[in-house]
Amino acid sequence: MTNPFKQYRVDRLFFRSFAALIIAVLAITAVASFRISSKELATTTSYYQQQLLGELNNEIAARLVTVEQISLSTSRDGELISFLAERRDDFERLQQSKKVAQTLANLTYSIPLIQGIDLYMDRPVMGDPKNYIQFRDLSQAPGEVWFEAMKTNDYAWSSEHSIPSVQGDVPVLSFSRNIMTTDSRKLGVLIIHVKADTIRAILAGHTEEANRVMLDDSGSPLLKSGNIPLEAIPSGWLDPAQKESGYARMKTGPQSADTLIVYSKSPDTHWTIVEVTPWSRISAGSYRLAEVIALIGVAAVVLTLLLTHWLSSQFTKPIKLLLSAMGSYTPGRQKSELPEDYRNEFGVLFSGYRKQNERIEELYLSLQRRYELQRQAEIEALQANINPHFLYNTLDQLNWMAIAAGQGGMSRILELMGRMFRIGLSNGSSFISIGDELLHVESYLEIQQLRWGSGLEYEIDVPSELKTLYIPKLTLQPFIENSVTHGFHGRREGRIRLSLSLGSGIITIRIEDNGCGLRGKAEDRPQRPTGGYGIRNVRERLLGYFGEGFGVTLEDREEGGTRVTVRIPELPQPPVTERPAEP
Repeated sequence: MTNPFKQYRVDRLFFRSFAALIIAVLAITAVASFRISSKELATTTSYYQQQLLGELNNEIAARLVTVEQISLSTSRDGELISFLAERRDDFERLQQSKKVAQTLANLTYSIPLIQGIDLYMDRPVMGDPKNYIQFRDLSQAPGEVWFEAMKTNDYAWSSEHSIPSVQGDVPVLSFSRNIMTTDSRKLGVLIIHVKADTIRAILAGHTEEANRVMLDDSGSPLLKSGNIPLEAIPSGWLDPAQKESGYARMKTGPQSADTLIVYSKSPDTHWTIVEVTPWSRISAGSYRLAEVIALIGVAAVVLTLLLTHWLSSQFTKPIKLLLSAMGSYTPGRQKSELPEDYRNEFGVLFSGYRKQNERIEELYLSLQRRYELQRQAEIEALQANINPHFLYNTLDQLNWMAIAAGQGGMSRILELMGRMFRIGLSNGSSFISIGDELLHVESYLEIQQLRWGSGLEYEIDVPSELKTLYIPKLTLQPFIENSVTHGFHGRREGRIRLSLSLGSGIITIRIEDNGCGLRGKAEDRPQRPTGGYGIRNVRERLLGYFGEGFGVTLEDREEGGTRVTVRIPELPQPPVTERPAEP
């Protein structure tokens, strides 16, 4: 049997179908149902619960965010970092530990919410195990409740647990934060224990019957109030990325009873407060009404739902196919196939869409070929300009050596220049290995050392595995030349450091010198250029090769001098646009 939705006009089909549906619906009286009344009541109940939970969430957040801020400021305290980082004898460590302990103790005295503070470190100074301030060995951290969360985070909240004190075991929530040096070296972990009963009192509000649970940003329970067990709440029901409050009806507990779960999550906090209410308590008032109208409305509702679902699915299926094809379409890629057996309006739409795609593909291929030709021409023009510019500067240095120093270093300079010219030409290739690029830079620096004598120092820190990757040639030398020519102008000594690192598929190159910086800091120092010909050439080539997101950044160093940062993608092979070298 042929599907009528593929043969006849859609408007006539829907008119006749809905006419028959209306006659059937008018013959049946159904004005209400248990589902509608209970849902409305649940919506009203959840609305007021969400308002209350939002206020509780804000109040708890104000307390816990204060603890986070205290933890952050304490972890950056200079005396604490000095105590953890510097190597001292036992007596000095003991004296300094007393100062640190007093500083931490002052926090517990001034903020009643804090129960105690633990500091995990290497070579801790032992004290009273029931004191509010504890210095603990970092090797004992794997046994603590917060350890797993801190493997992938710099700070985290742990669920409710107990710690010993002079009053006995006290339930607490613990906030953990790594203590780091400026060079990202871990010195220890600062743990602030918050009184769980204080937070629980806020969570409970003004009633003891409310069953509420506070979840962290991963959906794990931190604290509860009331009699509901934590295992009664199904795991994974709340999406951690959910940013708004809401409610859900689900089966919970060992008997799988229907439950209304209302949750409130502020976008500015890490916590979600959940209130659990038995569904029977909510639906008790509407149960009798549902029994009266259930027999009248069940036949009409079932018929309406089935017929409407079938009609809507048949009508919307081709529309969804077309929308899906349009949403996933990208010129130059494989496109979604649309059915070809529709003979009505949908068939006309599908046919027109296919013709439109064919025209778009033709236009896209034409524009792509034109763009590639233009882009390759621009890159080759920029590449052709850099070599003569560098050769003129090098010949000028060779002439200076011949006049000022005689024939002593001429042989070595000619050897280094030959090496540089060979790498700079590279048989016409635009990309060379990082190893060759570094050899080019080292040759230039050695020539400058012959000129400067012992006054010029340099350091190159590049992992060996990065030397096989590829880079546009003559990317680094213009910045080295800029440091020598302008950064060290009028000086007899200078230092240059070049380093490379790889992370997330991006190579980061840093070139630092201790010269006069981008802006001269004294009257006898000239203004240092930030965009001369060589540097502009590098900027434009990187933009042409890799587009936005990569390129060059120049900035002054705090300690003096200039820092150049170059970002390029990781290239195990030269780009496919690279033309092969001529034999």
